[in-house]
Amino acid sequence: MIPEKSPRLIGMVDRDVQDRTRRVVIQYSARHPRYGKYVRKRTVLQIHDETNDSHAGDRVEIAECRPVSRTKRWALVRIVERAPMKAEMVYGETVKAKDPLKDAGKPTTKTASKTAPKKSVKK
Repeated sequence: MIPEKSPRLIGMVDRDVQDRTRRVVIQYSARHPRYGKYVRKRTVLQIHDETNDSHAGDRVEIAECRPVSRTKRWALVRIVERAPMKAEMVYGETVKAKDPLKDAGKPTTKTASKTAPKKSVKK
């Protein structure tokens, strides 16, 4: 399915909600044409993952292939690096998911708030 000489890129899986489709973000920096400052840019690609093997936060290698659907022109070649834990992507940067066991002892509502007793007003 993937030709040997097809262009290959390495990116980060951003979203893995759909079946056999992943959203991969490829970040790079480019020089601004007028000001000369290096600006961070990104390319977002829809890729085809036949085995549903990759997940959010994984670093993957992708290759250009024949059109699989209207938006998918890239396919997963291999997973370069797995995410250390279930991760959530925010604008291309990984954010650790909250641990539910860590916050188990903390109250979720303000039931134990202490207020001063109301003073009675005499007329």
